[in-house]
Formats: sequence, structure tokens, C-alpha cells
Amino acid sequence: MPNDLLSGQGQTYDASSIEVLEPLEAVRLRPGMYIGGIDERAYHHLAAEILDNAMDEAVAGHANRIEVELHADGSLTIRDNGRGIPVDPHPKFPDKSALEVILTTLHSGGKFNGKAYETSGGLHGVGSSVVNALSDLMTVQVALNKELYEQSFSRGVPQGPIRKLGPIQNRRGTWVTFHPDPQIFGTQEFKPARLMKMARSKAYIFSGVEIRWKSAIPDGDMPMEATFHFPGGLADYLADQLEKATTYADRPFAGKVGFQEKFGVPGSVEWAVNWTPSRDGFISSYCNTVPTPEGGTHEAGFWAAILKGIRAYGERVKNRKAEQITRDDMMSGGCALISVFIREPQFVGQTKDRLATEEAAKWVENAVRDHFDTWLAADPKSAGAILDFLVLRAEERLRRRAEKETQRKTATKKLRLPGKLVDCSATDRRGTELFIVEGDSAGGSAKGARDRNFQALLPLRGKVLNVLGAASSKLGENAEIRDICEALGVGMGTKFRVDDLRYDKIIIMTDADVDGAHIASLLMTFFFTQMRPLIDKGHLYLACPPLYRLTQGAKRLYVADDAEKEVWLQKGLGGKGKIDVQRFKGLGEMDAKDLKDTTMNPATRKLIRVSIDDEDGGETGDLVERLMGKKPELRFQYIQENARFVEELDV
Repeated sequence: MPNDLLSGQGQTYDASSIEVLEPLEAVRLRPGMYIGGIDERAYHHLAAEILDNAMDEAVAGHANRIEVELHADGSLTIRDNGRGIPVDPHPKFPDKSALEVILTTLHSGGKFNGKAYETSGGLHGVGSSVVNALSDLMTVQVALNKELYEQSFSRGVPQGPIRKLGPIQNRRGTWVTFHPDPQIFGTQEFKPARLMKMARSKAYIFSGVEIRWKSAIPDGDMPMEATFHFPGGLADYLADQLEKATTYADRPFAGKVGFQEKFGVPGSVEWAVNWTPSRDGFISSYCNTVPTPEGGTHEAGFWAAILKGIRAYGERVKNRKAEQITRDDMMSGGCALISVFIREPQFVGQTKDRLATEEAAKWVENAVRDHFDTWLAADPKSAGAILDFLVLRAEERLRRRAEKETQRKTATKKLRLPGKLVDCSATDRRGTELFIVEGDSAGGSAKGARDRNFQALLPLRGKVLNVLGAASSKLGENAEIRDICEALGVGMGTKFRVDDLRYDKIIIMTDADVDGAHIASLLMTFFFTQMRPLIDKGHLYLACPPLYRLTQGAKRLYVADDAEKEVWLQKGLGGKGKIDVQRFKGLGEMDAKDLKDTTMNPATRKLIRVSIDDEDGGETGDLVERLMGKKPELRFQYIQENARFVEELDV
């Protein structure tokens, strides 16, 4: 790197270099920060933001009807019969109406102090303004005090002041019509079936609202019009989800409890759960009507109550095997719905995928636990059937683990990978390692470098399939993916069970060059999309092989990259004569002893554990989709956004 760059010479960096974006310009520049990306999920998140505002009016007791209408041009209208967005001048911005401030200013709204809404899904005051910024057209009508008002926007910019359209009778509330901007989202369109499912789920979550659905765009056998109102709440929702499935309890464990009396805080929890042998278990959770697909503290509290309750019941009926039941056993056949309403909830990320309010776990657990104990005692037939089922699941889990340990010695024959999988001799998974290595030559060196007691090898024949760029039907047909699954002893996607893993550490070991990095990226994409719990539980690692070997006389040193090599070339190794530099074209060029000392021996190697930031709000998935997905335009956009960093490195 030239000295003038290090010293800052030749560049102008002063106040004029600092660019300040208007708030909604920042939203348009980085939409992923506000809606989690620009994919189909993010596209429909715009509808969720507006629908959540209408639901907040209903939950607060000011509305009992919401209408969701998809138009032929792809725009969406959401109406409520609530109080209506205020239209009078805002105290801090007297030349603007409150409506304009809400729709053009981030962090503005009536949900901060708890006076207008006791509980609400909106917290940050950014939802409506973000939707406005990302729409090429938004029109808002407000019926307030028997007068009708209207204002239109385009890409967040008002197209004129708010207008009074005249008197109106027997009508109140807010109407929002918007069309997502093709400049941001390309050719994407709303999926009618997905919108209808969203509307129906909201009606289940809050029994006090009626939601009317209408679509001008057909979508299979989906009705073009429907009305949703479910007085039974989540119990009705669970019955709809399970339909005619056989269940272990004749009626689900369902209920609703307020927090005020027990904890002195506003809010409530509603739940419904049953167990079935007919399908895999699931849990759908919500906070203030907002879906939380990644769960959070309310889910943790719910399952803690259920687990403690079933174990206590097992103890009362003298079934000692109940102690073996874990949360995973509870969830394996447990179909659950849980909805909480709390004041000022803390979410992870603007898209609110996971609830982080710590107190929610305690509130939910204590509220649910007493009722679950009573329910079990009142229905011993159902309680006994559920307990027997869960004990059986626990025994199956323990049996599978034991089989993995006893069958390890014959795994090579069963997996039908002669000459490929080189297994270890350990019969217990604990402490074992599987190195996924690049090519047969690398596998040959690694075979001599490994400790056969606990280290196994799986050489790959070539680059693994990019699972995000291929049809799902091709995954099981790909030889490399099939070999990995069989060697690990697990399935993919919903069939993956972390307890079935045959090895404690899965270590990706590729060449220390660009091709090696590409293979490692493909493998990490595979594990992220098809075996995510393997990463979450800390089983996936990257080996750190050297790229160069430096020799000066009797001194020898291995270095990881060019930067480290340059440092030692200037510094010297402490030996005599010229420093000889050997660049490894691949791991196969290293002899077994050197590969062992630098890359495989736990006492001398360095490993990088692959992990996912729990608080990234879905940014990891968004980035993986952008870089490895089917849409080259997203990769091109990422390269454009980040190319300047590469240019700076090359100077």
C-alpha cells in the first residue's frame, strides 16, 4: 500500500464529503434495513405493516371491521372503521398535518407513550412511512368527524397538501391504498393466497374483529371474496390447522389469561395446543397480532410451562420415564399457537421476527402453568395419552442416539461409500470430527494426517451443488449432497434431526485459495438452508490451512495469506540465506506431517466456528439469498454497492 494513501495525501476529506440523506431517501437506498430485504417476503411485509396498524385500532377497541382488497393493477387497499389518522396541524410542524408527518417522517406515530394504544404491534413509528417510501403511489383517505380527507404520495413525496373532500355520513376510519415501487421490487406482485392467509390469521388472533377479503386477481381455487370472524380465537385456529387429524386429546388445551391481576401489567396471553401422530409438530406465535416466526421469549415461557407440567404429572402418576422428556420431544408432535399482548415489546429487528422481552417468558410460563396442571388433572384420559406419546418420543430419541454409537463401526458399508468415507473408530459421537475435504489428493494427505481414533474424512468429487440456484428435486439426486447426508446420518430440511448427527464437529477443509473459498461458500450455503440447526448448535467449522510455506535455512514457517507472507519476507525468519517461498496449489501438495501440524491437530491448528448472529433480524438469510440465489441482478447490485471496498484494497 503506497505511503501517500496511508498518510491521506492526494485525497480530499472535509465537511463536503459528508452526505446527509433525507430519512425516506435512506429507506429507499437500504430497504433491507427496514423490511428485511426486497424479496417476496419483504414485498408482503409492506401489506403486514399497514394491516398491523388497522389491527392495533381493533385491539384498542376502536374498530371492529377491517377490509383488505387487492386490485387488478396490483395495488392494495386496507380499510378500517377506527378513529382515523389525525389530520389537524402537528404542533411541531404547524405547516403539515399529522397525517403527512406520520407518512413522511420516520419514528413518528401514536404508539410511543402508551396513551393512544395500550398494546400495539407498531413500536418504532416507521412502518407506514417505510411503506410510503417504497411505494410508487400511496393514497390515504380519512373519515373523521363526518368529514372526508385525502392526500397522495409518490415514493414518499407528497403530491400536494391534504385535501378536504367534503362531508360524509355513516363512515369513519382510515383507507390506505398503495402500490409497491417496481424500481425497488422489480416485477414482483402480491400473491392473493398469501394475503388472504395473512388476513385470516389476524382474525383468528383477535376474536373481536371481522376481516373482509376481496381480490380482483384469481389464485387457484382461492375465493375472490370472504369474511373472517372467529369468536373461538386460537382454539378455532388450531382446529382449522389440524382439520381431521387424530389427536391425543379430545379437546385442545386452550385458554386466555390477563396479566394485570397476576403481575400488575397490562396485556394477556392466549394459547391452544394439542398433540397428534398424524403430522410434524409446529408452533405459530404472535405478539400484538404480529407474527414472530423465529419465536422468542413468549415461546420459551410457553414450552417451559408445558414441559414442567407434563414432568410433574408423570411424577404424580409414578411414571419415572417422564423425566427423560425434553422440549424437543414436546415439540415433535405438539401443534401449538400462542399469542401475547404486551406493552412496549422488544423485538429483534424492524421486521419483528423474534420477541426479546425478557419478562414475557416469566409472565407466559406462570400464566399457562397453573391452567395446564388443572387441565391435565381434569382429563386423565387425554393426559395419559399425551404422556405415553411423549415418553415414547423420548425413548425413540435415546434409542436413535444409542444406535448411532453402536453402528459406527459398520457405517462405511451401510453408507456404501467405499474408498470415499474414511471413518473413525470411536463409537461415541462426543469429540469426533468429520473433515469434508476438497478432492481425492487432499483426502490422501489428510488420511495420513488424521487421528483415526476420532477424525473421519469425506473427500468430495467436485464442487457441491449451489442449493439456492437449483430446483429442490435435484438436491437428492446430487452425488456430493447425498454423500454428505449419508455420512452425517441425517436428512435435509424438515427431515433434519440434530440428534442423529454421527459426528460432533463437521469441519470444511478446502484449499486456501479462491476456488477453495468458493467450495466452502457452497457448503456453508447448503448447511445454512438445509441443516440450519447444525450451525445453531455449534457443530460446523472451517479449517484454516496455510497458503504459503516460507523456508530460510533450517527455519520453516507456514503463513495464511499474502499479507502475512509480506510481513515475514521483510522481517525474516531468523535463519540464514534467502527466504524460499512455496505457494501451495492445494492441500494435496502438503505432506501428512505438515498438514497435521498446521490444520488437523487440535493442539496446534486453528478452527473458525461458523455461527449466525442471533440478533441480525434475518440479514444473514437476506445476504445468502442475494449472493447465492437465483437472481443475478441481486449479486450485481451487491457488487455495485461494495465494489469501492475492493478498489480501495487494490490501490
